[in-house]
Formats: sequence, structure tokens, C-alpha cells
Amino acid sequence: MNVDWQAVFVPSVPILETIVRGTVMYLVLFVILRITFKRIGSSSIGLGDVLMIALVAASAQNAMAREHVSVTDGILLVATIGFWSYTLDWLGHRVPRFQKFYYPPPLMLVKNGRLLPRNMRQELITEDELLTQMRRQGIEKIRRVREAYMEGDGSITFICK
Repeated sequence: MNVDWQAVFVPSVPILETIVRGTVMYLVLFVILRITFKRIGSSSIGLGDVLMIALVAASAQNAMAREHVSVTDGILLVATIGFWSYTLDWLGHRVPRFQKFYYPPPLMLVKNGRLLPRNMRQELITEDELLTQMRRQGIEKIRRVREAYMEGDGSITFICK
């Protein structure tokens, strides 16, 4: 059994190219997902987290399976993805202009017991989905809701009358 140590550890692609490819893919996917799915739907995991997990898994798999990349290429790509994940999270906490994109503001879905269909369409939430969330929080009738908001993390907050 022979191990091709050069194929394992010597980058098969120029280092800068790996960094640029990782950067472009992370940023493009982040923007596409932020525009398409403004809210992930869970307060415990965010869009950046989901993207990081998916890209790291794909990058690591290629390096482990020796599909056209060395281990060094895979490590470099994972490090690049990790860098951008941390950097965007850092910007989201410290740069006001970026915060609005990274952490979407709440969107009102109900006002004074009345649904706001335009806002619900914007977030692709149906009346049934909203009523389900209401019931989960122990609210029986929509007329009892003064305001309901789709939060930046995808959860729905109800303020009763």
C-alpha cells in the first residue's frame, strides 16, 4: 500500500485561487440565501450557521475523498469559509449599515386583530401557519392579538390586547 504524500499535502490548486473561490462562493451564497430566505425559521441557528455547515461539509468531503483536491486544499477552503462566516457575523454586530441586511428587522403580520396580507405574502407565510404559531403560544382567537411580528430569526412574536 503506497501513499502519495505529495497528492495528500501539496496543494493541487494555487493557494490564492482556493481562497478566492471560497470567498466568492461564500459571499454569493450568503447574498442569494439572504434575499431568497430572509429568515431561517429558528432562533437557535442563523443563516450564516447553515451556510457554514453546508460549505464546510462539502469542502471537507472533497479533501477527505481525494476528489481533485489535497488535504491542504480542503483545509485552506474550510479556513476561508470559517473566516468569512466569522467576518460577516462580526460585521453584523458592529457595522450599523450591515446589521439591517444581516439581521432583518421585525415585520408586522397582525395589527389590532387583523392580518396584514401584504406583509404575510412578503414573508411567504400563510394564514394557517400564523394561526398554528398562535395556538402554540396559547392564543385561541386572532382578535386577541394586538400585534404579531415575524422576527429577524424567523420566529413569530405575539403581543396580546
